[in-house]
Amino acid sequence: MRSLPVRRVLCLLPLVLVGVVAVRNWPVLAEGFGQLRTARWPWLVAAAGATCLTWVAAAVTRQGAVVERLPRLRLLATQFAAGAANHLLPTGLGASAVNLRFMTVCGVPPARSSAALALYLLAESIARVGLLAALLAAFPGPLRLGPLLPEGAFGPLLAALGGATVLAVAVLLCVRRLRAAVTAFLRTALGEARSVHTRPARALALWGGSLAFPALQAAGLAAVARRLGLTVPTGHVVIAYLAATVAVALVPTPGGIGSVEAALTVALVAAGGPVAVATAVVLAYRVITVWLPMLPGAVTPGVLVRWKVI
Repeated sequence: MRSLPVRRVLCLLPLVLVGVVAVRNWPVLAEGFGQLRTARWPWLVAAAGATCLTWVAAAVTRQGAVVERLPRLRLLATQFAAGAANHLLPTGLGASAVNLRFMTVCGVPPARSSAALALYLLAESIARVGLLAALLAAFPGPLRLGPLLPEGAFGPLLAALGGATVLAVAVLLCVRRLRAAVTAFLRTALGEARSVHTRPARALALWGGSLAFPALQAAGLAAVARRLGLTVPTGHVVIAYLAATVAVALVPTPGGIGSVEAALTVALVAAGGPVAVATAVVLAYRVITVWLPMLPGAVTPGVLVRWKVI
């Protein structure tokens, strides 16, 4: 075990995972690149630019969640690596692990790093749902969100969420050690949130970045939709994106691969777009935002590990 090159294995593992994911999703990947071959570049460049700015928005939000000043370039590189890790591991686990390690290396205690991560996730969720609610109020009526959930699924989903909540509360009440750990974490998290919000610059970074992140993602989809001639107003495209991502938030697939494509297509069709064009838009958009950055993003964690950034 001492002679095992652990760091080299860690560098190669993300590349292997990228290959596995690409092989499993090869038909979708090939179709997406096929859509890009006939596309005009200005709108695609705009979509790629919006994608790059999402990493900046994520870095700004991460900085806003902690009091300590984090090294900017390393923070930005970490968000690029976290994005790739997020596409290879289920539901945010990759990005969370990368950012927790980065904050720990930067000297933030583990308890406060976890609290900062929870604050980031909470702020991003509130901003995404709040932005969706505001746009639904501004553009009521034409967008039908019902098809995002299968018929008759709302009742069982609500019952499952209620049952999970009751079970979690019962476990906390019965297991004293777990209750003590959760109480200590909540105390730390509340203290971290108060410290952040006593500094206007940190609070602005936290909430401004949280709003900019989903807005830039939706702007990328709108740019691709304009290029491929989707006959849906831009505001409705943005709403469709936000609604689809909220709907698949609880689906434990790596980076939402598969579930996001399906939900986005259904949402764009519900907004009034033709099925064929909506499918082409989603495939092209996912190639730009997921598949093209995945290979360099998978190399980045290995480089950051070698440089002891994470």
